[in-house]
Amino acid sequence: MKVFLMHKDRDFNPRSPSVPAGKQKLPPNEQALTQDLELNTLFEAMAGGDKFLLDVAKQAVLSSLDTPEEILYRQEILKDCLKYPDVIRQIYRIPIQSIENKHKRWMGIFSHYPSAVLSGAVEMVQMFVGLLKTLKQIADEHGEGFQSEGFRRFFAMIQQELDDDYFVTVENHLKALRFRRGVLLSAELGNGNEGTNYILCKTNHGDQNWLKEVFQKKSKTYSFTLHPRDEYGARALGELRDQGVNLVANALAQSADHIDSFLNVLQLELAFYMGCLNLAERLAQMGEPIAFPQVTPASERRHSFTGLYDVSLALTMKKNVVGNDVNADGRDLVFITGANQGGKSTFLRSIGLAQLMMQCGMFVPAESFSANLCNGLFTHYKREEDTTMTSGKFDEELSRMSTIVDLVKPGSMVLFNESFAATNEREGSEIARQIVRALLEKGIKIFYVTHLYDLASSFHHKHMDNAIFLRAERQPDGSRTFKLIEGEPLQTSYGIDLYTEVFG
Repeated sequence: MKVFLMHKDRDFNPRSPSVPAGKQKLPPNEQALTQDLELNTLFEAMAGGDKFLLDVAKQAVLSSLDTPEEILYRQEILKDCLKYPDVIRQIYRIPIQSIENKHKRWMGIFSHYPSAVLSGAVEMVQMFVGLLKTLKQIADEHGEGFQSEGFRRFFAMIQQELDDDYFVTVENHLKALRFRRGVLLSAELGNGNEGTNYILCKTNHGDQNWLKEVFQKKSKTYSFTLHPRDEYGARALGELRDQGVNLVANALAQSADHIDSFLNVLQLELAFYMGCLNLAERLAQMGEPIAFPQVTPASERRHSFTGLYDVSLALTMKKNVVGNDVNADGRDLVFITGANQGGKSTFLRSIGLAQLMMQCGMFVPAESFSANLCNGLFTHYKREEDTTMTSGKFDEELSRMSTIVDLVKPGSMVLFNESFAATNEREGSEIARQIVRALLEKGIKIFYVTHLYDLASSFHHKHMDNAIFLRAERQPDGSRTFKLIEGEPLQTSYGIDLYTEVFG
């Protein structure tokens, strides 16, 4: 049985200390993305205090999907989850219950003794049967309401493979494998008259009435009885029994392991959607909107939205925050300038967060959102002074830029926040200009927040068709609206406003 709720044709295999190891890896710039975009705030909101959900959320959000079709597949499943959250939580509880049951009572399928393996496997499969019946009941009661391809296929698989005949067959096998009337074996004599070719035989007891068994004519048999204190004899009989049940014990243990693996994958893949439900509920409590984005291939240039806000800021402040409306379709370069503390960095962070959330199949924090895929998201934010004094601030900026250059490729997106401002404006602007030009030539989308007037104005004077210039809005009285509007760069960032606010 396959879950296929994260991908249409394969399992979700994250690589994390708390979940099974797989082939996927976090991006090499994972630490920079987490720091610059304040992703831990997002992850913790999705986790809701659950370490397993935290690890899965981190892996899923940072492992971007490659095509609009993959994103749409996951979006449709998430829409079903948002429509039927109680049903999703019921299903998620099933693998959790399995883990709890295994912890409560150790089941010896990993023993060296076939009899212990068989007993543990019977107990485990019996426990799994009860959980699978619950899953089947959920599929029967609620499956018709789900519309996504992923869930419809999942429920159809459950109903087809876990039908009534399946459960009857499994129950009969488990009943027989308890061997309440003993074990019937056949064997041959080998070298030295040692037993060989042990075979577990099916008994002919059936379910006949016990009176018939008592009075039924039986064939002549030979038997012997062990003395109650004959430990060696009992051990010898136990070894004979193990010889007979070895194959069936291994087969049943493999069956138990197969069901256990299915439930583990179910928990893993539903964990992502559980995180999305937790986040959606938190945002709904604050009255913040969410939207499912329209996704286009990386070859197109789409980036337009209404009401886009910084979800990490909203979660931190626990209240509504200001959203922005921008239409940057057809643009490769977006410069953001304007007043200090006007919301520029917050806006840049909202761009990065929305891109990651979109590309992992989530909703985004906006009223509406449309963007193209990017082949990698990178951030180059200003850093505090290096306390180890191993390098200067400007050298550190260049070193991080060199690392990004080694990783970016056509279709990537880079977010710059006050980059190259550690030196004088003339030198910083010239270095930034050359870097921006080189990135644009390679087909890389750029969002750049800067106070370097020389840098921003030099691009503005070129009247580039593929560039847009945004400015943090400032009211005549000096107050900030935290809205961004289209506008040419200004020579001032109104630092005097901050001075006045602090010193009067």
